[in-house]
Amino acid sequence: MSADVWLPVPPAEIEGLPEEFDYHFWAGAPDFPADPARCVFYGVPYMKGPEIAVRPLPEMTALRVVQTLTAGIDHVLPALPSGAQLCNARGVHEASTAELALTLTLASLRGIPSFVRGQDAEDWRQGFHPALADKSVLIVGYGSIGSAIEDRLVPFECARITRVARSARATTRGPVHPISELPALLPDADVVILSTPLTDETRGLAGAGFLARMKDGALLVNVARGGVVDTKSLLAELESGRLTAALDVTDPEPLPAGHPLWHAPGVLITPHVGGPTSAFLPRATRLLREQLVRFAAGDPLANVVATKD
Repeated sequence: MSADVWLPVPPAEIEGLPEEFDYHFWAGAPDFPADPARCVFYGVPYMKGPEIAVRPLPEMTALRVVQTLTAGIDHVLPALPSGAQLCNARGVHEASTAELALTLTLASLRGIPSFVRGQDAEDWRQGFHPALADKSVLIVGYGSIGSAIEDRLVPFECARITRVARSARATTRGPVHPISELPALLPDADVVILSTPLTDETRGLAGAGFLARMKDGALLVNVARGGVVDTKSLLAELESGRLTAALDVTDPEPLPAGHPLWHAPGVLITPHVGGPTSAFLPRATRLLREQLVRFAAGDPLANVVATKD
């Protein structure tokens, strides 16, 4: 009897899947498509929320691989069963998330939200706005997404691009600073872009002290996770008019009706849309196929971020 694979994309839409497995499509429906105890490879439903993502895991007693279609794995990691490897979606979201980071940065600097409101009101709102050119940009979280963000910033003639990650390293573009140097780097940045995973170390990273060190008039862009920013501290800075922000993710999320962040001055909010674009499905199906080919052959998997013994 062959083992089961659960996929969040209909198997018929993925060419070249290994024939060794029985494939089942599950994108978070109330009923499971098969007995979870027979599943050895679980592709987590995309953008369905953590409760759905982890719901079958306690019953997946034979599970060996959990493959997310998100770059972040914080919604799955606490429920990872023993004996399973957890793989993230490195290679799937870099292009679309980096595009959105640049979009949020440019839209905020150039006053696009005000222009849209002016169009709705038939109000011709001319005026001077900051350009991205000649600005100093600090990227906090320099993994594959952070690198892709820099790819898109380079043509815009920024004065300086500074990189920060958990630990220091060298790249062909220049040094990556350790996160311990953030206090010294923040005061020089006109734009701070957050693209770091949500971990115990980064939860609330952009809190009162972090924000206080940002220069007057600086822009905070968050395409990471809402929990990386302390919402109460950010609201205080926005309401004072000292900082502006562009947020694709919030804490809480989804942002509930009536929350003060909706109407805070100087904030642009998008509803966590960094990943779901036309670029997603081709890259996601390619990743699933390649991982299953490796798994069937007994080869090491890509993007392994955790293993629970």
